[in-house]
Amino acid sequence: MPRPLVATIDISALQHNLLIAKSHAPDAKIWAVVKANAYGHGLERGMRGFAEADGLALIEPENALRLRELGWQKPILLLEGIFDAADLETVVRARLDFAVHCIEQIVWLERAGLNGPFDIHLKMNSGMNRLGFKPEAYRSAYQRLRANPAVGKITLMTHFANADEPLNPGLPLQQQAQQFEQGISGLSEERSVANSAADLMHPELKSDWVRPGIMLYGATPGGASAEQFGLKPAMTLTSKIIGIQRIGAGEAIGYGSRFVAAAPMVIGVVACGYADGYPRHAPNGTPVLVDGMRTATVGRVSMDMFSVDLTNVPGAAVGSAVTLWGKGLPIDEVAHAAGTIGYELMCALATRVTVVDL
Repeated sequence: MPRPLVATIDISALQHNLLIAKSHAPDAKIWAVVKANAYGHGLERGMRGFAEADGLALIEPENALRLRELGWQKPILLLEGIFDAADLETVVRARLDFAVHCIEQIVWLERAGLNGPFDIHLKMNSGMNRLGFKPEAYRSAYQRLRANPAVGKITLMTHFANADEPLNPGLPLQQQAQQFEQGISGLSEERSVANSAADLMHPELKSDWVRPGIMLYGATPGGASAEQFGLKPAMTLTSKIIGIQRIGAGEAIGYGSRFVAAAPMVIGVVACGYADGYPRHAPNGTPVLVDGMRTATVGRVSMDMFSVDLTNVPGAAVGSAVTLWGKGLPIDEVAHAAGTIGYELMCALATRVTVVDL
């Protein structure tokens, strides 16, 4: 028998969350973001769940090819563009759209001498300072691409650093939006600016294409809980109790003995550990459901298992059902307790975890 640790993917939840994204941007087209193996949910499942999207977006050229092999016929966008001139062969084979964020990518495209047409998302660095042309260099990059006969449609693109925290003193959202507007002044092409947070919370930001990511998988990009946004969890990670210990006051649990019982306790051992993607740094008190009842972790997470407090979970026994996150226990709550974000927990799901469809 396999270990009882299972990630269940709800395709209907993916479909529902896509509809939520569409409802917030009814006049825009949707790039459903499926990078990082569809945020750990599986590329094929993402393709099925987002069948009604206008296109799929990711960063991995090899997975773009895989999407074509799986039968996806609509557009596919490489969000970070090409990493080498040789990637243009993949672009041609898989009929890909791609971002252009640096002069080197423009040079590769010019030197390739390909016929195209290639549809480009020209990225501006409007203040996040990761990828993209600064506003003052943006028009020059645009004109150079427009002069290339292999270039077809150009979409004007940027990425917001703080759409979930619009008054962030480091870079207020309005300041970044203004820098984008100044950089594209006079250009009439379509725009692609809205990530999940902008889609959900900032309808005032004009975007012809929206690029929802985390919201599609049922977690929040910030600003409110996933449930408040009407999102449904697409991944539920479950396991079972595989052992029980009854300990006395003063006894310790796990590596490092960092948890010491103040009174007699019943401790359950869960078949899940950091080698499965559960965060090793999760502290005592990280929420868990056992037989549907809320309890918490105790002691350090180890490679293949961790412990939970069963003292106030009557009837818990070897074989009792455990929910690590998902339905009944929002992944964002678990992530917050562990000092991280839901994105990381989803993407960290290990290959040894059994994944099934609901």
